[in-house]
Amino acid sequence: MDNVFFNFIKPVLAFIDKGDFFRKPFGWLYTIIAVINLIIPIAVLVAAIDNNVFRMPGKFVFVFILIFLVVAFVSWLSFQIWWDRRDKVTITSKEGEEFIATPVFSHLIQTFGEWLGAWIGILGFSFALFSTIFLGEEARLLSGQIGLPFLETGILFIILMPIYGFLTVVFFRFLAEIFRALTSLANTAKRQLSYFEKPK
Repeated sequence: MDNVFFNFIKPVLAFIDKGDFFRKPFGWLYTIIAVINLIIPIAVLVAAIDNNVFRMPGKFVFVFILIFLVVAFVSWLSFQIWWDRRDKVTITSKEGEEFIATPVFSHLIQTFGEWLGAWIGILGFSFALFSTIFLGEEARLLSGQIGLPFLETGILFIILMPIYGFLTVVFFRFLAEIFRALTSLANTAKRQLSYFEKPK
């Protein structure tokens, strides 16, 4: 039936099939996450003020200032990760390919791993280092007061946190590459089948 009543949905379906339906919203999501990362230092500062960190002994205030500078640095680094990747996610798949959502999701997994690894490796290492040197076991007090209770102290974590960060990036990259490899194989197989199915 070739009339407007039955065909008005076709442009929407074409938009989905081309892949823009998946790529563009993910680009917007990356932008939002990038901006949120810029707000993280403000949230940490507000938590510290609310919990009276600046009324604690001087060594706590000093370590907090050091940690805050690291948080600001990692937030800026994280912003750049998501901001840079937002353009790349729009070219993860080509028009006409059968599997277009999987590469986009794969890209999200990879970017998330890079982001998480940066926070674990850099902030985790820095907090463990500064708190071990200046605070010792009292460091647990500070991590809770600044809204980051998962941060650990001690020589062991000075060593482990960069390793955890690296392994996080590798693990998520591995997952992303599995998805991409499967998608590439599937698209290649489809093209080969289409070639052989062409009338001679």
